[in-house]
This record gives sequence, structure tokens and C-alpha cells, in this order.
Amino acid sequence: MRLLYTLAWWLALPLVLARLWLRGRQEPGYRQHWGERLGFYGRQPASATNTIWLHAVSVGETRAAEPLIDALLAAWPACRIVLTHMTPTGRATGKSLFAKHGARLVQSYLPYDTGAMPARFIRHFAPRICILMETEVWPNLIHQCNRYKVPVVLANARLSQRSLGKAQRLGKLIADAARGITLVAAQTQDDADRVRQLGVRDVVVTGSIKFDVVVPEAALATGAALRSAIGQRPVLLCASTREGEEQLILDAYIRSGLPANALLLIVPRHPQRFDEVEKLIAAQGLAMQRRSALQQGDDVAAGTQVLLGDSMGEMFAYYAACDCAFVGGSLLPLGGQNLIEPAALGKPVLIGPHTFNFALVTEQAITSGGAALVADADALMAQASALLQDPSRLSLMGEKALAFANQHRGATPRTIAAIKPLLP
Repeated sequence: MRLLYTLAWWLALPLVLARLWLRGRQEPGYRQHWGERLGFYGRQPASATNTIWLHAVSVGETRAAEPLIDALLAAWPACRIVLTHMTPTGRATGKSLFAKHGARLVQSYLPYDTGAMPARFIRHFAPRICILMETEVWPNLIHQCNRYKVPVVLANARLSQRSLGKAQRLGKLIADAARGITLVAAQTQDDADRVRQLGVRDVVVTGSIKFDVVVPEAALATGAALRSAIGQRPVLLCASTREGEEQLILDAYIRSGLPANALLLIVPRHPQRFDEVEKLIAAQGLAMQRRSALQQGDDVAAGTQVLLGDSMGEMFAYYAACDCAFVGGSLLPLGGQNLIEPAALGKPVLIGPHTFNFALVTEQAITSGGAALVADADALMAQASALLQDPSRLSLMGEKALAFANQHRGATPRTIAAIKPLLP
């Protein structure tokens, strides 16, 4: 089965590269570092006693990995980390987050899963361990790690019932890959049970590393400056919105509206959609400004109805600047996004009905009183309007969100403890 999978990769490779080139029209980063994706890395890197390979596919996984990376570097002072990604936005996020570590952290794209390419990566960097974040399972990569005796850890692992069904339909390919994973550190007991059904032998429940996130002081300062530019107006943030959601939000905003002086702040999840969302806002005839157009010291105009968050690496700042946060990817059946970040900043959280990627965390947040479920965009506007006009209720919900986030911390040291026997 794996041989057919490998053949399919080689046959699809010209189309994969063509797609990279086309995506590069909107995101130039897709046209860079192609050699790394093909398993070519130039000169041999300087030797390190321990090289830890950690893979975080894109922005969300990279941000989630921050507490773990900091803890790994502290626990193994002689090690360096090779951090791999699949997307330019993930790589840019990593560069921003981990510049503080200097030469102890090297970035690269993950090689395509052809077999030969992961093997070249392993020979080049000589990792002592491979840590995959959340849901990344690559059959040839895992096979090559087993071949070169590199333990494979799936950290902060989550597996929905839907994803389990998809994996089981792939049969022996995924079953063999699962048996090749040395250790899975699962977010919840349900995740652990589903992972075991795939055939992984060693599974521990550590909780979600995302609860251990540390909000950077620089982000808080940026958020405070943005809030100052906005002034005393109430702010509803719609964060990490996906295609189709912005139109629903804008239509509901026009139908029901927020308080007259409120500001709607929309931050699309994918930067290539910033211009598209600007056109959607303009088509509604709404007064709009772009975050990127605000110079230092500029105020958001009093008549601005919608502020488009079109900057990278400022999500914490946006959360810090708002009064109430809706977390996107949840109005449509897309699985939702991480609601822990706004909760960690003590912000009331609103979330749509489609949260299968974060089901337990969402349920816990709602039970705690720090989050509320909204059935659709109209309900979102109604809930937000009620909160923004009731300061005491807004404050109490924010306190409960913060208490919820603090209650679940501690996954990072549990994950480090699980990894230690695998990495002398």
C-alpha cells in the first residue's frame, strides 16, 4: 500500500509544484525554498549534540508549539531545534516567534513525502527525535524515521471522530504509519481512545499545550496602542474568519447592527484573502479602514464602521484590543479555531455551531461561562450587542474565560516528561 502511495506522490509531483507556483502569485513565499521541499539542503549544518526535529504545519500549529519549543530548549541546553513547516505563513510566524533563540533554532520546509526526500532530510540534519504537532501523519516520513531509528512523537495530538473515519478508510497505509509512531501525547482522553483505534501502542493524555501559551509583552503593547487609536468605542472582533463567513457577518451586521458607536474588527485567517474581504466590505457600503494603513499615532476615524485586520503576527494584539471576540471557522462546517487565546486574555468568547476540531475545549469553555454558542451570524450580532451594552455581564464573562484558561494549564511539562525517556 505504501508503495502505491509513494508512486502517487511521484506522479502528482509536477502538479504539486505547479500549484505551488500558482499560489505564489498571491503569496510569494510559495515560490521560495523549493529545494527544501524536495529534500535538498546545501552544505551540512554545524554539528549539534542533540538535534530535535519539530514539525508545525502552519500558523496555528506554530503558535501552539511555542511553549513546547521553549521548554525543549530549556530542558536540553545542548540541543538545537529544526522547525519545519508546510506554509509560508507558518514559516513567517516561526521566524517572528523564535528569533529570540538565535542559532539554536533552524527553519526549513518539510520535504514532500516521497520516501527519498524525507530520508535526505534525516541524513542531513541527523535528528535524535521527530515531534509532529497535532494531526500530522506522513507514512513515508514515519517509515524513514523508523529506518534511521529516530523516535516519532505526535504531540498535542487531536483526532476527531470524522478524522478517525477518514484514516480508517485508508486501511493498511495509516495502520502501518500509526504503528510506527513511538509515542502520542493526546489532548484529551477521547483523542487518546481514537488514536489507539488506529494502532498506536503508547498513548498518554497530557492536555492541550495551547493553554500554556504566554502572551508576549510586545503584543500587549501593540494591542494597547491599537485600543488607544480606536478610543472608547466598544469593539467586536471577528477573528480567524474563513471564506464565506465574512459575508454572513456583514449581512447580519447590516440587518441587526451593533450599538451605534461600536466598531466591527474583522481579521481573516488567511492573508491572501485580505483584498477579497476589503471588496466585500466596500460592496456593503460600509465605512472601512485597513489596519495596515494606520500609521503610528493615527486614530481610527470616528465614522469607521469596520476595521480590517490585514496584518500578520498580531492576533494577540487584536484580542487585547477588543471587548468581545468571535472565533471564526465555526459559522460554516469548517471545524472551528482555537478559542484559548482570547480566553487567556480574559475576553468573552462567542463561537458558532461547527467546532468539531475543538469540540471538548469548546464544550468546557461554554460550561465555564467564559464562552457562548451562537447558532448563526444573526445570533452572533444579537449576543455581541447585548454583551457590549452590559459592562457588568461583559466583565464577568471575561473573568470566567480567564479562569477557564488558567485551569487547564500544565500540558507542556507533562509532554516534556513523556518525551524525556526517548531523548537522553
